Amino acid sequence: MNMDFSSQSTKARDMARAMVAGFDRHYRLFRRCSARAKELFDAADWPGIQDSVRERIAFYDERVNETVLRMQREFKALDDDDNIWRMAKLEFIDLLLDHKQPELAETFFNSVFCRILYRTYFNNDFIFVRPAVSTEYLESEQPVYRSYYPHAHEEGFRGVIGSILQDFGWQRPFADMARDVDHICRAIERHLGEWPEPEYNLQVQVLRSAFYRNKAAYIIGRAVNGANEYPFAMPVLHSAAGELYVDTILLDAWRIGTLFSLSRAYFLADMDVPAAYVQFLRDIMPYKPRSELYTMLGLGKQGKTTFFRDLIAHLRHSQDQFIIAPGIRGLVMLVFTLPSYPYVFKLIKDVFGSSKEVDHATVRRKYQLVKQVDRVGRMADTLEFSYAALPKARFSQELLDELRQLAPSLIEEDGEYIVIKHLYIERRMQPLNMYLEKAEREGREDRIEHAVREYGNAIRELAIANIFPGDMLWKNFGVTRYGRVVFYDYDEIEYMTDCNFRRIPPAPYPELEMSGEVWYSVSRNDVFPEEFSTFLLTSPRIRAAFMRHHPDLFDAAFWQETKAEISRGLVKDFYPYPEDMRFAHVHETDAHIRQDESAQA
Repeated sequence: MNMDFSSQSTKARDMARAMVAGFDRHYRLFRRCSARAKELFDAADWPGIQDSVRERIAFYDERVNETVLRMQREFKALDDDDNIWRMAKLEFIDLLLDHKQPELAETFFNSVFCRILYRTYFNNDFIFVRPAVSTEYLESEQPVYRSYYPHAHEEGFRGVIGSILQDFGWQRPFADMARDVDHICRAIERHLGEWPEPEYNLQVQVLRSAFYRNKAAYIIGRAVNGANEYPFAMPVLHSAAGELYVDTILLDAWRIGTLFSLSRAYFLADMDVPAAYVQFLRDIMPYKPRSELYTMLGLGKQGKTTFFRDLIAHLRHSQDQFIIAPGIRGLVMLVFTLPSYPYVFKLIKDVFGSSKEVDHATVRRKYQLVKQVDRVGRMADTLEFSYAALPKARFSQELLDELRQLAPSLIEEDGEYIVIKHLYIERRMQPLNMYLEKAEREGREDRIEHAVREYGNAIRELAIANIFPGDMLWKNFGVTRYGRVVFYDYDEIEYMTDCNFRRIPPAPYPELEMSGEVWYSVSRNDVFPEEFSTFLLTSPRIRAAFMRHHPDLFDAAFWQETKAEISRGLVKDFYPYPEDMRFAHVHETDAHIRQDESAQA
């Protein structure tokens, strides 16, 4: 039934209010979960922090589904014509003018709209293809960061450091704050070579919320001294006695950036105005895309929206084509890339290789599991898209042929666009097998040694974090720009606690062992670490390096002991910075130096 303009306007306004209410409920619950991290940190409830990160992921889709149901029940939104949706969008914008999270609310609007009415992303006038409300000067009631002025503090810079540590209001005491302040000041002096010339306007700015992850609370800030800015991050940990201490201070922007690597678990931080937090982080890490910062703050949907906008902008300013990714073709995933853009695009094939016993639903569950666990810097996170539209002219003919042959159910050819119904996107890395092949060709023993040691460390750390990679071939791991080895093929991952690690029993008689036939029973989740060497150690140089660093990975005992520790609830420490940067190490070194000096005296 046709409505007059006044009725349409009223309905559009009510629809907009309903969607804002749905988003506000989402962010209220999101923020409550994030803020609770401080209580969990005080209580040393490490499983609770991991559970919060995992549970928070589902909040967004739950609120979107609730809002979709309301829109259909109260407004029959599926039946609305284009004019009402156009008016609803304008009303929605009006409601965001004094909102603290307008960019997130716009993304929420897009999600609700696209669930109600199928529209391809590229030709839609009713969603927020570009942001409509600026976030540049948004501020919360309390400033996003605290400012400290050493010249005004009676104890100067040392006093400011102490105030920073105290102002987070943790309930546990610091074991020795004076010692921590001393370590911090000495580290700054070592990093700078000397203290900078003091200026009257020197100030230290610290984000109001700590960033919680695993067993650490990270203090993020910067010192501003005239025209110079110095970023810093300080992890605060619990001692064995339950007291707090500062473990180190990171003073290089790239090292701080590794804290926000997508290969690590998301942070919990209490943010009234997330755009202001992202802007502060971009100021100290200008090379970090906003999309990755939003994602690492637990705002994955906003990360996806920002990423796709960046990708479309890049496509407008580049001319190269999407091509099949270099390296060994996968049995499950079809992978392509754009050479000028540092990401790979992955979709699930319609038919898998004969050795793969999984289906589409299983692969999707595995990729979702990766988002929910502690990735300990060893698993690449992915951005997951539905109905991603990319210009057909930018696809190489070889890639188009492969898509049509191997994944026809996942693509639609809509005029000038290829629409991919389900797509994963992740940071591009050099495949480890290609890295090792090149190192062997060039005789780079140092690179072989480093890569093999890193690979083994990745396997160990994943195991300690309750992840068994399943398919451990070199091709399923990549080397980052910082030389770190990261796992990125997830169709066979399992929880360590779901695996049964066994030794191969001796053959009842020698002839049976020589026959190559299996003489023992094997269940679905049985794993025999002795067999790993068969497909990993085909090169003598790689074998020698592996046996120097990781021979125990071929012994079931390592896996059985690690699984037992996980089952007992042991949460081990992982440090996203080198061991020799930790103040505990510096303190021990200083003690040894003092002992040596005493002996010489």
